[in-house]
Amino acid sequence: MKPMLPTLHEVLPDNGDWLYEVKYDGFRGVLSILSHERISLQSRNGKELLPHFPEIDEQIKSLLKGTNLPVPIVLDGEVTLLRSANSSEFFELQVRGRMRKEEKINDAAARRPVTFLAFDLLQYMDHTLVDEPYYMRKEKLKELFTLLQMPLEPSPDLPFSLQMVPCYKDKGELWKLVENEEGEGVVAKRKMSKWEKGKRSTNWIKRKNWKKCKCFITSLDENNDYFHIGVYEKDAIRPIGSFHFGLSPEEKKTLKASIKMNFTSKENSMYFIDPAITVEIVYLNWYDDQLREPHFHQFLFSTSPEACTFEQFMMDEGSLPNDVEITHSNKKLFKKVSMTKLDYIRYLRKMSVVFLPFLKDRPLTCIRFPHGIFGESFYQKNTPDYAPSFVETFQLEGIHYTLCNNLKTLIWLGNQLALEFHIPSQKAEEEYVNEVVFDLDPPSRDQFGLAVKAAGMMKGLFDRLGLHSFVKTSGNKGLQVYIPLPIGYTWKETGLFTEFIARYLVTNNPDDFTIERLKKNRGGKLYVDYIQHGEGKTIIAPYSLRGNEEALVATPLWWYEVNDDLHPEQFTIEVVMRRFREMGCPFTGYNTVKELQPFEQVIHFLKNSDHEKEGLPKE
Repeated sequence: MKPMLPTLHEVLPDNGDWLYEVKYDGFRGVLSILSHERISLQSRNGKELLPHFPEIDEQIKSLLKGTNLPVPIVLDGEVTLLRSANSSEFFELQVRGRMRKEEKINDAAARRPVTFLAFDLLQYMDHTLVDEPYYMRKEKLKELFTLLQMPLEPSPDLPFSLQMVPCYKDKGELWKLVENEEGEGVVAKRKMSKWEKGKRSTNWIKRKNWKKCKCFITSLDENNDYFHIGVYEKDAIRPIGSFHFGLSPEEKKTLKASIKMNFTSKENSMYFIDPAITVEIVYLNWYDDQLREPHFHQFLFSTSPEACTFEQFMMDEGSLPNDVEITHSNKKLFKKVSMTKLDYIRYLRKMSVVFLPFLKDRPLTCIRFPHGIFGESFYQKNTPDYAPSFVETFQLEGIHYTLCNNLKTLIWLGNQLALEFHIPSQKAEEEYVNEVVFDLDPPSRDQFGLAVKAAGMMKGLFDRLGLHSFVKTSGNKGLQVYIPLPIGYTWKETGLFTEFIARYLVTNNPDDFTIERLKKNRGGKLYVDYIQHGEGKTIIAPYSLRGNEEALVATPLWWYEVNDDLHPEQFTIEVVMRRFREMGCPFTGYNTVKELQPFEQVIHFLKNSDHEKEGLPKE
C-alpha cells in the first residue's frame, strides 16, 4: 500500500483546522496485522521490512498471544531508532536495514531494538478508516493503544517495539521540543483530512528542522549537476559535502555558466574553481563529513569566502541556543588532548538528551576550570549573581544551588567551563533517596581490574536479589554501580544496604577489597566507598567530563562490556558521542525499572535478620 505523503513547507499552518505531530527520521511503513500468521510491514516502495526488524514481529505475536488483539489492524507509521522522545537516529537505522545475515540481525535487535511509531490507524477490525477524518482516526488509534496497554507517546526508556505518536494543538511548544532534541521536524495535519493513498497532499504539511551553514562552492560535477562545497579550516579548504536541490532552473543555469567561465582546472566531468561564490545551505545533519539532505537556500553576495570557516560551521551545526553567548570558542582546554571550548560545548549539546535527565532537579555542584587544566579550578555550589533568568535554583542550607533543568542552562554552564557535574542521589524538594550508588575505587588505573572484579560480583549478587543495576566508569580510575529505587526509602535505610553490601564484598574477598577510608591503610586494595552514598554527598554525573589530563568521561556501560578488556582511558568525548549514536544509552530504562525493584524485601531482610551471620545469597 503506497502511503500518503506530506508536502514540504518552510512554515507550518497555524489556524484551528490543524493538529501537529513530531516527524521522526526513519523508514516509513504500513503495518498490517491480519492474523497470527499474516503480519506484514511494507515500506514506501513495497519492500517487506519485518525480516530486518524481528523485534517488531515478536512484539506483535506476543500481543496476539497475550491479549484479544482486535484484528485485522492496519497502522501507518515509522520504523525508528529512538534517541529521545522527539528524535531518532537515522544513520544507524540504515545500518540495520542493510543487514542480511539473520544472526547479525537478531543480535542487533537484542542489543538495540527499533520502535515502530504508529501515527495513523487505517483499519480496525471490520472498519476501514481511510475515509474518516484524521482527528477521528487519531482518537481510534489512542483507544487501541490504551486497550493494548501500549505507550501513548514515544520513549526510548520503554521496552515496547510498538509505540504511538500523539498529536498536539500547540505547534510552538512542540517545535521547541524538536529543536531542543535535534529532531527531524513537525508535521501539521488537517483535522478533517482523509487518508489519501499514494498521494503527496497539502492536507499534511511538514516543516523540517534545518541546520544552516555558510560555505563556498569548490566545484561542479556536470554529470549529475552536483555542486561541491567547502569552508576554510585555517588556510586550507575543508570539503563539507555537496548539494543538488533547491536552485531554481534559472539559478542553476546561471551558476553553471559562471563556474564554466571561471574554472581553474578540469578533470573529467569536474570543473574546479577558487573560492568566490558563497552560499547558504540548509541540511538535516552532518555525518562522516557529508551533509544529509542538503538544499540550496540563498546566495550570500555580501559574505566573503574567508568568512566561511570550519569553526563557524561547527558552531552552526551544533544548533546552540540563540540566547546563550559562546565566548572564546577556540580556547584550548587540555595539554595532552586536542579539545577546544567549542568541542566541549558541542559535546554537551550532542549528549544533552541523555545528560540532562540525570541532572534534572538535582542540586548541582560544579568544578569550573576557567582556563582549562592550564590554570586553577574551583568548586561552585552557589549560583552566581550574573546567571541568566532561565537558570533555575534551589535553596538549601543557605546555598542557592543551580538546577540544570534545560538545554540553555547546560550550554551556559559549558561556556562557564564547568567541566565536572557532581550530583546528589536526592532531588530537590524530595525527601526520599532516588538511587543507591557504589563507588569502586582501585588504588590506580593499573589496578582497574579490581573494579571490574568487584562490579561483576555485585552484578551477580543483585541479579540473584532481583535488583536491576547499572554501571558506569568514574571517568578516572574506577567504576560506579547504580540501583534506581522506588519512592519511599530514606538515607538510613539505603545506608544500611550500602554498608552491608560493602562488608559482604570485603568479607568474601579480604585480599582485594577494603572499606578502610585512609588511603595509607588500604594496602593496595580496592576501596568500596559506601560512605559516599549519603545525605549531602555527591557523585560525578553520568556523561560528565572529568578535569584530568586525558579529558575522560564518566561513561555509562553495558554490563557485557565490564570485562578484562575494559579500561577507563577508552572513553573520550569522541568515543562517547559515537557510542551513543551507534549503541544508544546503556542507562536506557533507568527510571522505568524503579517501581519494579524488590527493594522492600531486601530492606526487610536487613532490618529483621541477623544478616551478619546469615549473609546474602551466595553464587
